[in-house]
This record gives sequence, structure tokens and C-alpha cells, in this order.
Amino acid sequence: MKFERMKEMSLVEIDQKKCKRDGICAAECPTKIISFTNQDRFPFLVENAEEYCLNCGHCVAVCPHGALTLNTMIIDDYPLIQKNLLPGAESIKQFLTSRRSIRKYHKQAVSHDLLAELVDLGRYAPTGSNKQQVHWTVFEDKTKLQDLSSLVIDWVKLMVKQIPDEITVIRMERLVSSWEKGEDRILHGAPHLIMAHSQGNLPSVSSDCVIALTYLELYAFSKGLGTCWAGYLTSAANAYAPLKKALGLPEGHKCFGAVMLGYPQYGYYRIPNRNAPLVTWL
Repeated sequence: MKFERMKEMSLVEIDQKKCKRDGICAAECPTKIISFTNQDRFPFLVENAEEYCLNCGHCVAVCPHGALTLNTMIIDDYPLIQKNLLPGAESIKQFLTSRRSIRKYHKQAVSHDLLAELVDLGRYAPTGSNKQQVHWTVFEDKTKLQDLSSLVIDWVKLMVKQIPDEITVIRMERLVSSWEKGEDRILHGAPHLIMAHSQGNLPSVSSDCVIALTYLELYAFSKGLGTCWAGYLTSAANAYAPLKKALGLPEGHKCFGAVMLGYPQYGYYRIPNRNAPLVTWL
């Protein structure tokens, strides 16, 4: 029986008492390694299924009968979706449009447990082929962040001499001027920084890191925290060796994004408008 071959491969198991032979698991499998030919048989694995499995868990998550188990994960790793906790469309729209970039922070540090919770949430972001190749570095020491800002300013001073665009030069010179007056416009005095990085030559890794960091910062907003993407630091991290060393990036890794993070000093009460979308309808 096909099911027996399935068990031998130790990849997927089906509880034949629960399985309704509806073929949903086969229909939803991203790599089509589960086959369902007719309702007289149970779903079965195609040849070399283990080689092509993404370990994404779709097959287990989509089965309404709880009949299928992926042997690389414990069934307890699949908590039931509590649909009563899912926000409606209007709530999501209000949440996304009211999120702001924060550049004024309280001195209060965010607890280690909450920082860990943010990173843990980030692992649920989609990644190319479910590779889950995002690495995180969390800076909890505010003094360390001041050193990082200083290194970014050193990089800015070098770039001012090389960039031909006059407007960009003026903008960078203002950063340096503010720094020399005691104002940090790089990390804005935030108590924490979270960086997403990975091997620079991996496919889809840039998008993977950015999406994961977006998940993290939106969840941070829901927790009453403020964030702002550290664009200058991200640019300098991959171009300025002293900063790369200070960030502790492993050999071959690139910084694909970072957000400063802390408790915001001020709240916001209105939603500013944005330009119309640049869209082409075909």
C-alpha cells in the first residue's frame, strides 16, 4: 500500500481513522510531493519526496481533521488558530496606517524577554523556499549604539568627499553638523538596535531579512514600542570595515536591515496622507 511506503520514509504519517480522503493536503503542498489519485486510497508521497520537502508544515496546518503529521515537527508545534483573535480588515488598516517612524525615545530600556519575543515573532515571516536563513543581532547596550553612530558619522565624512550629488552632500553635512553639536541623527538615542543579516550570496536573502524585520517592527508597534529603520547604518555596514567589525558581522554576512527600537516619547493622533500609488493596471 502506498501509505506503508509513506511511513517507511519517516517524513509524513497519516492517521487513517481521521483522514477523510479529501485531498486537501495534496492540493496545498507547495512542491507537490503529496499525491492523491482517487478517493479509494489515502494520500501518498511521490518518489524522492524527502529531497523536495520544504518542511513548511502546510500539509499539517491545512488538514481540518488533524489526520496528518510531519515527522520533522512535533504536533504540539502546531497550535490551533484562534479565529476570534484575528483582527478585522478595518482594524488591520488602522494599525498599518497609524504606525509611525519614531525618532524620540525614553531612556527606559526594553526588557530582554520582550526583545526575545520580538525576534521569535520574526521567524514566522515568509522566506524563499522556507530556508529561514535570517540571522539576528540584538544590541541591548545603549553605549554600544553610541559607538555605532560615531562610526556611521566617520563613514558619512568619507562619503561627503566622494558623492557628486550636491543635495545628498548637504544632507550628509547636516548629519555631521548635528553630531558635532551633540545630537545623534543616526540612531536618535534609541536604547536598542536589532539587525537582520545573513550570507550575502544566498538567493532571496535580502527580501527574507527585510520581510522578517518588517514583521518584527510591526509586532513591536503592537507592544507599545517605537521603531525606525536605520538606513544610514545599513548602508555603512556593508561599505565601511570598522563599522562591520563593530557590528560583529560574521565572515561573508551582510547587513540587510536594522531598526532602532525603544519606548516612544510622544504619541501620534492623526494619519498623514501619502502620495497616490504608482501603479500600472494591465
